[in-house]
Amino acid sequence: MKKTRLYFASDFHLGIPDYESSLKREKLLVKWLDTITADADEIFLMGDIFDFWFEYKFVVQKGYVRLLGKIAEITDKGIPVHLFRGNHDVWAFDYLNKELNVQLHREPVIREFDGRKLFLAHGDGLGPGDNGYKMLKKVFEFKPNQFLFRWLHPDLGARMGLFFSRKSRLANESKEGREDKSNSPDEEMLVQYARKKTLQYPDVDYFVFGHRHIPMQLKVSEKAEVVILGDWITHFSYGVFEDGKMRIEYFREKD
Repeated sequence: MKKTRLYFASDFHLGIPDYESSLKREKLLVKWLDTITADADEIFLMGDIFDFWFEYKFVVQKGYVRLLGKIAEITDKGIPVHLFRGNHDVWAFDYLNKELNVQLHREPVIREFDGRKLFLAHGDGLGPGDNGYKMLKKVFEFKPNQFLFRWLHPDLGARMGLFFSRKSRLANESKEGREDKSNSPDEEMLVQYARKKTLQYPDVDYFVFGHRHIPMQLKVSEKAEVVILGDWITHFSYGVFEDGKMRIEYFREKD
């Protein structure tokens, strides 16, 4: 019986720190997608694909055509592509679903493959602490606020969004080639969240997250492991599910 092969990647943050480096990463992503399409049963893009994304009714944000075209090509071949909306692309509504035929998710999803259960989520707003962001998340997801932002001229709205993205701590770290120092595994919020969730979902084998930009895989119970996918800013890491097991790999362009 054919075994399932799945791929997971997260936190591309296309758009930062500048056009040239973002385009370079986008081209690398397209090459990675080309390498995995031959044997992928499903592909999961686990959030923050763009550093800023807002969908207007009749206007499409400039850029990212290589990645978007490649995703459309993959779904046209019948390979399901899932896109989890992260905190930077929370304003993705129905355009990507209609044009690319991706399956959009915002809430955590549990899927079963080859007898293993996977708990999948971007990871923002989960776990203890981070109360400031959790409040901001409610502001971003409040539909009247989305309606009001849509009435800004796209040139103004997109310019504002990209301006603040390129001034962020993440953009500066990307520009300088630095990465955020992670907590110890026991202090990592998504590790704590996964440990707590093992009590609610004792049959889950893998908790798979993005968001934290830290490639990490460790046991959180006798049965379950947490997998944090890293990013495509400094790590170029991704997850592979094969033969009922998860692992983290790194993409390096061959000379």
